[in-house]
Amino acid sequence: MKEGLEQTLVLIKPDALRNSLTGYVLSLLSEYHTGLVFAGVKIVHVTTMLAAEHYAEHRGKIFYASLIDYITGAIHYPTAPEKQRVVAIIYQGPEAVTKLRAIAGPTNPHQARDQKPGCIRALGTVAPLKNTEGKVVGERMDNLIHASATDEEAQREVKLWFRPSDIPPAMHAYTTRESGDHFYFKNGRLLSTHEQGSVLIAAPGDIVWESDLSALEEIRSSRPSSIPLDSIVAKYLINR
Repeated sequence: MKEGLEQTLVLIKPDALRNSLTGYVLSLLSEYHTGLVFAGVKIVHVTTMLAAEHYAEHRGKIFYASLIDYITGAIHYPTAPEKQRVVAIIYQGPEAVTKLRAIAGPTNPHQARDQKPGCIRALGTVAPLKNTEGKVVGERMDNLIHASATDEEAQREVKLWFRPSDIPPAMHAYTTRESGDHFYFKNGRLLSTHEQGSVLIAAPGDIVWESDLSALEEIRSSRPSSIPLDSIVAKYLINR
């Protein structure tokens, strides 16, 4: 991370949008209250690929499938796909991660109400998860917003949800590099040439996150990559 450009990712989730809490959330996170500024903002129709990469650490857990349905909007807007979206925001400034986590409050809305009344997540709910027999087997936190937990998580999430071109160059907190090659994606495969139905990820002259470009070069050369291909590609399929 470049000195003085600490960033964090915030997602205003479908339950907050459905309950018309967007303005309330933005007011609490405003520059007046936090000293933080916007570095990037977008409305995102969340694909299953993007959701799966965002919640990769929870794969295999009993609430994982419900999390995917939650963040993609399928739970709160099951019959209105045109409303299935989140607001993705990069906030930038001193102690960005710490400040926004404090305002968001504990992950569990019940704990948020007990421990920090007035925080954003205190307005959320906890939804029971039931198996086919109707037995409660877990719970899902409908907690209105996501805020990166650590600087490392913020870097991964900012790069997952935003391309460098989504952010003013002076506000690039992470290293970028100019691509010298074409990279395409189709059906889980990385391609060097265009095929019908493929999606262009980068072309010569495009500015790409350095870590993503290094990973693309490794994958193309059949070398182990520290970043999954889907984590690189997901942002390029946003709103397509």
